[in-house]
Amino acid sequence: MNSVVNPASLEAAELMAQLESDANLGLSSAKAAEKLARFGENRLAEKKKKSLFARFMAQFKDVMILILLLAAAISFGLAVHDIQSGHGSPKEFIEPGLILLIVVLNAIIGVFQESKAEKALDALKKLSAPHARVIRDGKEQKIDAALLVPGDVILLEAGDFVPADARLLESAALKAEESALTGESVPAEKDARVLCEEDAPLGDRHNMVFSGCSVTYGTGRAVVTGTGMNTEMGKIAGLLAGEKEESTPLQAKLAQLGTWLGIAALAICAIIFVIGLVDKIPVMEIFMTAVSLAVSAIPEGLPAIVTVVLSMGVQRMVKRNAIIRRLPAVETLGSASVICSDKTGTLTQNRMTLQLAWADGMENPEAISSSNSSEICNLLKYATLCCDGSVVEEKDGSITHIGDPTETAIVLAAKNNKMPKEDLNRDCPRMAEIPFDSDRKRMSVVNFMDGKYVVIVKGAFDSLAQRCISGDLEKARLLNDKLGSDALRVLAVAYKVIDEVPRMPDMEELESDLTFYGLVGMIDPPRPEARDAVTLCRKAGIRPVMITGDHVVTASAIARSLGILQEGDEAITGAQLDEMSEEELLSRVEKIGVYARVSPENKIRIVKAWQAKGQVVAMTGDGVNDAPALKAADIGCAMGITGTDVAKGAADMTLTDDNFATIVDAVQEGRGIYDNIKKVVGFLLGTNIGEVLTVFFSMLLFGVSPLVSMQLLWINLVTDSLPAIALGTEPVEKDVMDRKPKPKNESIFAHKLGLKVALQGVMFAVLTLSGFYLGQTLGGSLEAARTMAFVVLALCQLVQAYNMRSEHSLFAIGFFGNKRLNWSVLISLLLVCLVVFVPPLASAFALTMLDWWMYLIALGLALIPLPVMEIAKAVGLVRHQKDAK
Repeated sequence: MNSVVNPASLEAAELMAQLESDANLGLSSAKAAEKLARFGENRLAEKKKKSLFARFMAQFKDVMILILLLAAAISFGLAVHDIQSGHGSPKEFIEPGLILLIVVLNAIIGVFQESKAEKALDALKKLSAPHARVIRDGKEQKIDAALLVPGDVILLEAGDFVPADARLLESAALKAEESALTGESVPAEKDARVLCEEDAPLGDRHNMVFSGCSVTYGTGRAVVTGTGMNTEMGKIAGLLAGEKEESTPLQAKLAQLGTWLGIAALAICAIIFVIGLVDKIPVMEIFMTAVSLAVSAIPEGLPAIVTVVLSMGVQRMVKRNAIIRRLPAVETLGSASVICSDKTGTLTQNRMTLQLAWADGMENPEAISSSNSSEICNLLKYATLCCDGSVVEEKDGSITHIGDPTETAIVLAAKNNKMPKEDLNRDCPRMAEIPFDSDRKRMSVVNFMDGKYVVIVKGAFDSLAQRCISGDLEKARLLNDKLGSDALRVLAVAYKVIDEVPRMPDMEELESDLTFYGLVGMIDPPRPEARDAVTLCRKAGIRPVMITGDHVVTASAIARSLGILQEGDEAITGAQLDEMSEEELLSRVEKIGVYARVSPENKIRIVKAWQAKGQVVAMTGDGVNDAPALKAADIGCAMGITGTDVAKGAADMTLTDDNFATIVDAVQEGRGIYDNIKKVVGFLLGTNIGEVLTVFFSMLLFGVSPLVSMQLLWINLVTDSLPAIALGTEPVEKDVMDRKPKPKNESIFAHKLGLKVALQGVMFAVLTLSGFYLGQTLGGSLEAARTMAFVVLALCQLVQAYNMRSEHSLFAIGFFGNKRLNWSVLISLLLVCLVVFVPPLASAFALTMLDWWMYLIALGLALIPLPVMEIAKAVGLVRHQKDAK
């Protein structure tokens, strides 16, 4: 068993002894490996997946497939009866046997598609797996949360998901959201000093944190007491077993479309069946033909193929550093018209380097070096003591930054001045703290220094200055603005001495009557690719907006250099936004390019204002307080490096490189994926309508079906699935970002796609019936006519797969640019040729050998869609949306 019974009721020292761990050093790597082998990974038991056989059988749930199998069984029964009565021949078994074979092959392809989609989604889950900060071998490390074991010492801060059940060893103003376990909507206050009763209910275990819950405020250090199924969440895992898979809006629409098309196809097939009876076609023959046509015509696999296309697109996005957590986000990405982005780390490199520092009383700022003056060294000492971030020197001499880059820049500057944070913390231990939050924009600690209790406060100058009662604040304000206009990020430091450490640290008590100490300025250069990404945004009709907690002067300088802030655009602060009414914000929102010193509540107002204008908004965020804004946005984008677990959980997409350009790349991919889905839908519906119209008009004109059941099913098998999936892998077209974003609720049949599909269906029917007529006239038999019709319809569909690759001319983009399509068409062509030219198979499929020149005529008819579509593209019958320009 990998959990400790009632850890909340044990003293910390006793618990650590039971777990064979050390509160300061954590577990050794060897001990952790031994425990991992003994207790297993820290995972909840997953819902059992369907076996291959179960998936295979699920392919036969479709009503039309069952009817077809029933018809094949009846046909087989009649063949047995005929043979037993001495009137039949073994050839009568060929048709039902082939139908069964084709249906089984279809099912195998369906299972393959499902498995491919599932593997893609499983890979995404692994990419977005949670991590944990742990102390092992006395060093802080970041590991996969699945590798945690009982006895591991973990570090927690606001925004973290708790990776396992754990007993607190230290806590500072810690609060945790535990509604999933206790039903309490208000975050629970936590305190490491509390000792709970042995039978205390979950909600009263104030010295415990639980797996699956999240830290909403404060910091803490805890020892893992239970992992995997032995956590409190694991005990109720059976009740939570697997989320139900939901269809994306597009999949739901296509499923509904398939239902209506199915009804229409069934109606036409019923008419064909009646016409066949009137024309005295044998009942079983016309019934099999009608049912086979219905099976071929109904695009029941369309939603599944769309899932495959979406999943493959999502995999491509992973390679471009965007992890999509919810498939509907892929559809929404194509509609994004506003991107609200944070500055630090997203538009900038998030490689903070401390450049300058100024202590109160100095004439000018001093450049940061490895030998700064005593005044600056003391300022760096105070600032470092008020940091949670840390830097670790690796064996190869490289420096690893752990935590907020703003803090690690300060810590590194102190280290370079021979003041490692570890030494400072040992000499000046932290006694209390009030963690940073985005509303206060500051952090406070109490340290025991030189026999005194010293409060150190670090934060934004505007926020901190109003709490100071001494210091040259006017000079500091001028210097803060000057450094900000030079695109430096500036933090202020203040302090005061107190008589004793308060039992419950209070903001009003600690963060008042401060003495201003100084400023530190750090540079975070813009990402080189950000300016190009902003330019591409504007070209694509997408408005980039900067939202940051930085000073408005700093934010404006960087926004101007990137092209976000242009002539006539405004830059405002969160305070100015607070003073605006909703009406005023709506009237000005399109002119505001930069929002500085904003709160999380401000972000929600900005998102909703843009949405009220009919825009589709992407919003970035990293903090725990950003979660509501990420949920409110149409596309929430969490930061993969600096983002909290809570932000990632609320977002639709995670940027693994925290890069603005990645959002633009994702929008580009989203547009390309949507285009590919339209191509797949257009191709499948066009070819299916062609098959229905071919048989329908033939029955009306000639009183006979141009194709029998086996031929229809074979065409459906070999010319639909493989080329359709291959079309879904078409590379994103170069001009995809030259168009305006598509409206969010735009139908997939917008821009006359429905009309184009219908006309293509008519074209296939005309060409196939022409082949049928020529085969009857020139070949002199029904088998020759059906062979011509079979070849023309099958090859037409393969040619059309290339036509659907782009709305541009194939001569412009190149015929064979999609290798997957080339292979799928080649395989389909070989399968068609197999049943046409191998005599036993041709006979089984009711085909016959033709003169060579008749095959040339069939090939000529099949190639006609190529010039027809090229002419349609040239004269503008097939065109893109309007350009964004």
